[in-house]
Amino acid sequence: MTGICPIVKRIWTPAWTLFSGGACFFLLAGFNWLIEVKGYRRWAFPLVVIGMNSIAAYLMAHLFERFIEDSFRIHFGMGIFRIFGSGTEPFLMGAAVLLVYWLMLWWMYRRKVFLRV
Repeated sequence: MTGICPIVKRIWTPAWTLFSGGACFFLLAGFNWLIEVKGYRRWAFPLVVIGMNSIAAYLMAHLFERFIEDSFRIHFGMGIFRIFGSGTEPFLMGAAVLLVYWLMLWWMYRRKVFLRV
């Protein structure tokens, strides 16, 4: 109505905001049905570990990513993630970094260390 569209990223138009919000609500409803109604909780344990320490996960993603990537390159060599070709290197690097994050969060979860505001 005012002609103002707050720009967070170039693709964040009002239509995209409504579409992505709707997609998130559908996913939330699906996960709620699967976990709460049907009772399938065991598969969601990795998500519980991340969710219980989401502040720590956010901080890790912003503070440790470069350190972990450099550590992989130092200890395993420059081409360790090019095992399936150079096109899959970013995906494999991201998956390895995510695994390290999750292992740190799992360590915190097992020792009941939770960052809270």
